[in-house]
Amino acid sequence: MMDRLLVIDDDVELCRLLRSYLEAERFQVEEVHDGEQGVVRSLSGNHVLIILDVMLPGMSGIEVLRRVRIESSIPILILTARGEEVHKIVGLEVGADDYLLKPFNPRELVARIRALLRRASQLSPRGVKLSLHPPLTVGTLLLSKDAREVRRGDETLELTVVEFNLLEILMQSAGRVVSREELVKIVQGRAFNPLDRSIDIHVSHLRRKLGPSADGREWIKTIRGVGYLFTNG
Repeated sequence: MMDRLLVIDDDVELCRLLRSYLEAERFQVEEVHDGEQGVVRSLSGNHVLIILDVMLPGMSGIEVLRRVRIESSIPILILTARGEEVHKIVGLEVGADDYLLKPFNPRELVARIRALLRRASQLSPRGVKLSLHPPLTVGTLLLSKDAREVRRGDETLELTVVEFNLLEILMQSAGRVVSREELVKIVQGRAFNPLDRSIDIHVSHLRRKLGPSADGREWIKTIRGVGYLFTNG
């Protein structure tokens, strides 16, 4: 069964081209051309990933993203035009998993999609959830890779795909500095670019969701010029 993608973009011609290319890559594609319908279809449970343009008429892509994130952690890749840096940053802050600048190479889009789906999938080839990973525990935080769940004490935290995978790497490396280059390669599945600060935005968003540790310290410390250190709680 082919993975079903949802494309939300008011550019009908671009959607047609994306559909043609993605279907050739063995994806099923549904197109939506306005924000209101985009929210409805995003929450239908019929898709594995959303490709979302931030510049939509009426309801903006950022507002679509905000509404979807209230109820769903489905992987979302935003599209934004070059020069609109603020839209990229806001999209990542609101909860997008990745971004791509227009115009883009379709092969790059497919690579980003496959990277996100690999990180989101915890199913065996037959669709049976595996139980091979013991939970990670640091202080009051517990991360279950098999259940894709993070708990802080009795509270369950709602994390995006990228945030979950980022936290997993940091918790596995608790007490050791993890470089930004290493995080980009493992979590985002691409080569490190010093000018791309998206991993820092994801860390900032994750830090806010985690809140302070039991003794009031931040879980994630920034090691300037190097990377990040997850404390031992």
